Amino acid sequence: MGKRNSSDCGACDHDKYARNHNHDDDDSHEHGHSHGDGDFNVKKEVAPVAVVIALFALGLVYEKPLHNTPFSIGEYLVFIPAYLLSGWTVLTSAGRNILKGRVFDENFLMTVATLGAIAIHQLPEAVAVMLFYKVGELFQEFAVGRSRRSIKSLLEIRPDSANLKVNGEVKTVSPEAVQIGDTILVKPGEKIPLDGEILEGNSQVDTSALTGESVPRTVQIGEPVLAGMINQSGVLTVKVTKLFGESSIAKILDLVENASSKKAEAEKFITRFARYYTPIVVFVSLAVALLPPLFIPGATHNEWVYRALILLVISCPCGLVISIPLGYFGGVGGAAKRGILVKGATFLDALTAVQSVVFDKTGTLTKGVFKVTEVIPKNGLSEAELLTLAAKLESQSNHPVAKSIRDAYGKPINNSDVQDYEEIAGHGIRALVQNQVAIAGNDRFLHRENIDHDVCNVEGTVVHLAVDGRYAGRIIIADELKEDAAEAIRSLKNLGVEQTVMLTGDNRAVAAGVARSLGLDSYIADLLPEGKVDAIEKLLRQARKGKRIVFVGDGINDAPVIARADVGMAMGGIGSDAAIETADVVIMTDAPSKVSEAIHISKKTNRIVWQNIILAMIVKGIFIILGAFGVATLWEAVFADVGVALLAIFNAGRVWR
Repeated sequence: MGKRNSSDCGACDHDKYARNHNHDDDDSHEHGHSHGDGDFNVKKEVAPVAVVIALFALGLVYEKPLHNTPFSIGEYLVFIPAYLLSGWTVLTSAGRNILKGRVFDENFLMTVATLGAIAIHQLPEAVAVMLFYKVGELFQEFAVGRSRRSIKSLLEIRPDSANLKVNGEVKTVSPEAVQIGDTILVKPGEKIPLDGEILEGNSQVDTSALTGESVPRTVQIGEPVLAGMINQSGVLTVKVTKLFGESSIAKILDLVENASSKKAEAEKFITRFARYYTPIVVFVSLAVALLPPLFIPGATHNEWVYRALILLVISCPCGLVISIPLGYFGGVGGAAKRGILVKGATFLDALTAVQSVVFDKTGTLTKGVFKVTEVIPKNGLSEAELLTLAAKLESQSNHPVAKSIRDAYGKPINNSDVQDYEEIAGHGIRALVQNQVAIAGNDRFLHRENIDHDVCNVEGTVVHLAVDGRYAGRIIIADELKEDAAEAIRSLKNLGVEQTVMLTGDNRAVAAGVARSLGLDSYIADLLPEGKVDAIEKLLRQARKGKRIVFVGDGINDAPVIARADVGMAMGGIGSDAAIETADVVIMTDAPSKVSEAIHISKKTNRIVWQNIILAMIVKGIFIILGAFGVATLWEAVFADVGVALLAIFNAGRVWR
């Protein structure tokens, strides 16, 4: 029935807003190697390199004695197999891309440079280019594999099988084969394969794969359990409530596997940069090879072709092409290991420029675990009568407030005399109880129904009740702040966030108390769900150019606001479907302090990515100048290119830690 907290006297209507995310994903840069799923087979990858190194060493030993003799064909018999073995992937990728109309990429540069070296009888250099490039690729494969494994550690929660109970017998089946309503058996040490409700047994479950938290959780009959949890002690009989494809774990798997599709600005920049950079390099190299011999006395074609080849090798953007996505992938993986699911590199980028962080109150800064603290009857009712009336009205609601009232009542609820039940969003409940019109809800509801009452501002969450238009009393319910809420606000300030704001449907007295306790900069109270969208719209209009507004909510009632913010974060808990689907970032631990941790990871990732870009540009620029003036050799060009790539990869690796 929505967040039905007490309000100031009077309420106003608000327009409704909606927004769809538009993710402008440039075409990804096609690289010579497909990195697969991140598995790195050492024997398969290293064996060809070892053979090439052996042939290369043999060729170097006999190259000089054979070079200027009739037996120089021996050089080709050794170096050409080594060249093909080390460079086959590059050569075939260049050929495929040319056929597709994508001529200018790093594979094309490597192919032209090495074939040119062979043409001018510089065979060792040609093999060295491919060999060291291959070695660099091995490090890249290893780094990408490591980065993917940092995310796949999260995906290990995918269960392989389920113990299905059919007519008293247990058989092992695939989780996809289990239907809603089926019963499964989960033994100690096994992963829970599907979302469900416990029918028999009690146990402790490890939720760390879903939340990042290592503290086990106790579960018993009637409680929900989620796919991916690990049963630690007792045997559980579970009734399945969702198909595997609809389970929380399936949604998380899909989220993480598709995170790389949303590219950050730095990735888009490099993709665009390579489209212009590579053809320029090719034509400049062509000019270096052809023009000096025409205009400089004594210049030879061999010398300037050699310099042009050096220029081509140095100019290869392979280090940038792999290290930048790798840096962002590492950022997404590092966040996932800490229970923060980021739906793509674009959101990591956005979190580096946060101006304001806006929090929902209930379930975000507070625990959302409500407890009745006071029952205040009016107009002749007793406390017991008021609580009984409230329990009947709240008997069909899933709201935490309703649950707290039912818990306080503590007896089976006979709602046979409750008819015409109606939930009114942002206000409360109306129903016929014993043929009398009864309502339960917030202060705003009383004003809408023109019901006289003695108080508007009450500190705490309040449910007001009325029967046949006459005020019957109120029930006061308390909510607790989360342990790390104050620390979360302090951390955000330390990270340079300018403004922290709280939006709530509660009254001003409650909101002011929470804001004061946590050190928030401001708050807006008495809000309907659409009023929160208005508040976010206003903050977005006030934000400086290039700055971002983050909204953190519980992912269910706050879905429209999460969608409207520049970055929507949801307290996903352990399985809030709305959170996983709507938000850009999902905090699986429900801890507000994870908001600052996500911003910290994003800033570190962004810093490392731009370090790689600047490093590569400077080193390549220096060696291009040296190569053009004949100071750098083809050997040095190879080391410069591979060295820059490796430095960038190792630097990107820092984000995983």
